Amino acid sequence: MTSGNRLAVLGCAVLVATTAAGCASATKAVTGGSGNGPITMGTVNTTTVLDPAGAYDSGSWLLFDNVFQSLLKFPEGATTPQPDAAKSCAFTGSDALTYECTMRDGLKFSNGHPLTNEDAVFSVQRMLKIKDASGPATLLSTIKSVETKGDTGVVIHLKTPDAVLPAKLASAAGSIVDHQVFPADHLLSNDKIVGSGPYKIDSIEDLAGNDSHALGKVALSANSQYGGDAKLQNNKFVVRFYNSADDIKTALDKGDIDLVDNNSLDPAVSAKMETDQQAGKGDYKVAEGDSGESRYLAFNTKDSTVGNQAVRQAVAQLIDRKALAGNAYAETVQPLYSLIPAGITGHNTSFFDKYQDPDVNKAKRYLAGAKLQTPVPIKLNITSSSSRSGDREINEIKRELEDGGLFQVTVQQEKDFKKYQDGWSSGSYQAYLVSWTPDYPDPDDFVSPLLVDGGVFHTGWDDPKISQQLVPDSIKQTDRTAGGNYTQVQNMIADQAPLIPLFQSKAFYVSRNNITGVETTVDTTGVFRLWDIGRTKK
Repeated sequence: MTSGNRLAVLGCAVLVATTAAGCASATKAVTGGSGNGPITMGTVNTTTVLDPAGAYDSGSWLLFDNVFQSLLKFPEGATTPQPDAAKSCAFTGSDALTYECTMRDGLKFSNGHPLTNEDAVFSVQRMLKIKDASGPATLLSTIKSVETKGDTGVVIHLKTPDAVLPAKLASAAGSIVDHQVFPADHLLSNDKIVGSGPYKIDSIEDLAGNDSHALGKVALSANSQYGGDAKLQNNKFVVRFYNSADDIKTALDKGDIDLVDNNSLDPAVSAKMETDQQAGKGDYKVAEGDSGESRYLAFNTKDSTVGNQAVRQAVAQLIDRKALAGNAYAETVQPLYSLIPAGITGHNTSFFDKYQDPDVNKAKRYLAGAKLQTPVPIKLNITSSSSRSGDREINEIKRELEDGGLFQVTVQQEKDFKKYQDGWSSGSYQAYLVSWTPDYPDPDDFVSPLLVDGGVFHTGWDDPKISQQLVPDSIKQTDRTAGGNYTQVQNMIADQAPLIPLFQSKAFYVSRNNITGVETTVDTTGVFRLWDIGRTKK
């Protein structure tokens, strides 16, 4: 999923209200802070859509994981999906083309409607039918058809074997929606959203100072109809969305929020807070852990300049990941030399193996071999909503690429992430910085969505050997701990460089000293479990 943006987006604050039972209401929006009210979290992972069929971004999926149930889920610290709305799921038959689930009894949506196998089937069919350009339908592309079986059965028929299907269904792409509320062929408006997860939506406000109708605040409360396994440590939770890391720091200092989600603060601020905590001082706690969130430099390979492989290889030769991690991110990230990050099966160091350390002379030879005159002009696009380092990241990359006079870089900034996403989707950009947060802890999630048919970042690059041979063969493997074809895929990416990996984030969650449970959310599943967060009583 795109981050900072899993593809994410951003007037005065406008309260969206509805009179539908169990859905968002026109109640007064609750405020956060360090008092006895709802626990409030701040994030820069902004979004505009709360319908699971139309959102593939970190901001939306944060809410989906807490408002909806799926057939399967990832428990804390687990990499193997376990039953959620289903009580059992398994592949049947020797060809691995049929996947069957049996639903749990007694589940309900927050409006009181029963959750049945009809809803589970409808949700998959709807996702594939709508196939929204900003949605996660691509994750379910191996599904041929889905049908009910009796009163509780769900049968999924696949086009080709897909051993990753359980993980995909456990992600927010598998969110089950109420077939009596959600339209079958278009998205539902945010004010009518209803789910069966631990929380229901009470109210929604738009983000002030932005014309894209991005969410500014979502107030949640415990769903009294919830029939799952989660044990809530709070009854009310507010998620507040901010335009920048500076805005979040201000809100934290003012007491408007209780905690900050993964890497929404300026990296230098996070590092200082962690140092203070280790020294036994300060008002905040920092929970640090592994993260699969990765940052890439993407190219529009249909462009007349960066469509030239030699140009992309020269850029790859000049990128100094260690300097980027230190100068722009205060060592709160680690250099990444492959498409698949460390900690995920299949990770290697393909870019370091090919390019070694930054070298101007080697980069010059790539350009000279293609008979290109220097400096080569490049327009590099970025959005402030996806870079928590402010201008430090883009300035460092510009400096590295202009080293030796090989490139002349023009930086173009877009404040609005939705417009930024539209820019790369339409092919308007040459090169642009993007982030990716895994939907599930499997190497396929860094290959299929990013590479096949140009990928979600619309690079225009597609290698038939990868999309038609290596990927289909890899997702057939039932042993997901095996490397498979992913080494070969990453070596091909290093050579052709449609995407250049820059760094892999470390997870930093900052909370007030009286907030508990944050450390349990720091794992490789990518699921932020709001129900685990509590507050110590005064």
